[in-house]
Amino acid sequence: MSGFQCPFCSAVMAVTSDTRRIYRPSFFSSNESFNSDKPSDSCLNMTFYQCPNCKEYTIFATGVGRTVKDVEIAIRPKSLARKYPDYIPLAIRSDYEEASAILHLSPKASATLSRRCLQGMIRDFFQISKSNLFEEINAIKDKIPADQWAVLDGVRRIGNIGAHMEKDINLIVDIEPDEAQKLIKLIELLLQQWYIERHNQQELFADIIGIDQAKQQERKKTE
Repeated sequence: MSGFQCPFCSAVMAVTSDTRRIYRPSFFSSNESFNSDKPSDSCLNMTFYQCPNCKEYTIFATGVGRTVKDVEIAIRPKSLARKYPDYIPLAIRSDYEEASAILHLSPKASATLSRRCLQGMIRDFFQISKSNLFEEINAIKDKIPADQWAVLDGVRRIGNIGAHMEKDINLIVDIEPDEAQKLIKLIELLLQQWYIERHNQQELFADIIGIDQAKQQERKKTE
C-alpha cells in the first residue's frame, strides 16, 4: 500500500478512500467520468488528501485535458516543503522553502536555489568558506563518501544552468520540474543526514552521559 506524507504534520498516511479523493472538474462538468477515454480539453484532476493525524487538507490540481496539460499546481499548501527545526539556520530553510515553492513555476530558478541552499549547508555544517561552490565542494571531498561528493558536484553544475547564460545565447538548456524536484529531495536527504541525525545523536549522547552521572552520584551516596 502506498503512502503520502502530510506536509502539515509530516505523518505518513496510507492512501485509501478515507484519506484521498479525486474529482474531475472541467468547463463542461463538475465531475467528469474517470472511465472516459477522452477527457474534455479543460479537464483537471483535483486530488484531496485529509490527514488522519492533524485533519488538515492537502490539495493538488493536475491538467489531464489536451489544452491544460501545463497545469500542475499545489493549491494547499502552496508548496510541499517540509517544516524543519530552528536549529537548522534560517537562511538554509528559506532557500529550501523557496526552491520548493517555485518548483513548477520555474524549475530552472528552483534548481539555482537548491544550489545556493547546498552552498549554505556546506559553509555552515563543515565550517568551510571559499571563493566559490566549486572550491567548497572540493574542500570536503575527503570528508564525505565518494558517491555523495559526485552528486553534490552534479547539483553545482545543474544549478549553474539556472544561474548563468550559455556562451551561445541561442542555446536553451531547460530543467524539467521532475529534475528540479530530485534536487529538492537531495537537499531534504542532506538536511536529514547532516543536521537532524547529528542533533538526535547529540541529544542521545547527552542523555546517556546524564544517566551515567546520575548513577555515579547514587553510587557515591552508598559508599
